[in-house]
Amino acid sequence: MPRPVWSGAISFGLVTIPIKVVSATEDHSIHFHQYHLEDMGRVRTRKICELEGRPVGQDEIGKGYEYARDQIVAVSDAELREIPLPTAKAIEIVAFVPYETIDPIRIGDGYYLEADGAVAAKPYTLLRKALQRNSKAAVAKFAWHGRERLGLLRIKDDVIALHALRWPDEIRSPETLAPESVEVSDEEIERALLLIDSMTEESIEGAEWATDRYTEALQDVIHAKTEGKRVPQPEAAEPSAGRVVDLMAALQESVQKARESRGEPAEVHELKPKKKAAKKAATKKTSARKPRKSA
Repeated sequence: MPRPVWSGAISFGLVTIPIKVVSATEDHSIHFHQYHLEDMGRVRTRKICELEGRPVGQDEIGKGYEYARDQIVAVSDAELREIPLPTAKAIEIVAFVPYETIDPIRIGDGYYLEADGAVAAKPYTLLRKALQRNSKAAVAKFAWHGRERLGLLRIKDDVIALHALRWPDEIRSPETLAPESVEVSDEEIERALLLIDSMTEESIEGAEWATDRYTEALQDVIHAKTEGKRVPQPEAAEPSAGRVVDLMAALQESVQKARESRGEPAEVHELKPKKKAAKKAATKKTSARKPRKSA
């Protein structure tokens, strides 16, 4: 289990639950160092004091805020730890809301909250069971990394998880990003729905969803270079003719490929004509009949 990144307590009304916060995610990306290409010497970032012109160690570096030009006030880590704010040392639950009211784009990094000691076991379990039975998300406030933050508490297996929530002013408006209004036919929408149905899965669990193909390809490149072999080359892409895509044909071909990949029959039947169109045709046919002569 990773080391705790923060220790404090969950404040739930008058109930206090000592906890440790540990990261819920891991980074498996391949990381590179920077090198001087001419001689492959390592390039490093050094922290230089602008006044003395010399490198300084981490123990010589502190925090400061420039409140006016060249006017700086120092703020120590001890002062930050003792900041007069209730949420500086606790994750304070302030409300319970339905999950569907939370915009997923506001949800940030995830953490697990570990009960800290035997005294925390009962209130921790109580809050966990209450959240499970209530089916609501707990919204909390806590101070972390230089500002007060919002958090979302939910249950993951038998553990309480904390997700950082972005403040409303941290979310950019998407209103200028939508394309101009275009006409999309019902047939095209129905074909798109057919494609969605053919690509629907029960969940995103399993081997297919556990493979990072980019990292695997990057590992192949590194292994080839370390062994003096030829670097794997990408497959040649099909040349684009620059023509306008037939949307219905593209959707139909996509449905066929999706079904083939799942081992299902690839036939895609043409969509049935709309009832309105059929009714209209019937009306025209009726009106074309000659009236019967009266006896």
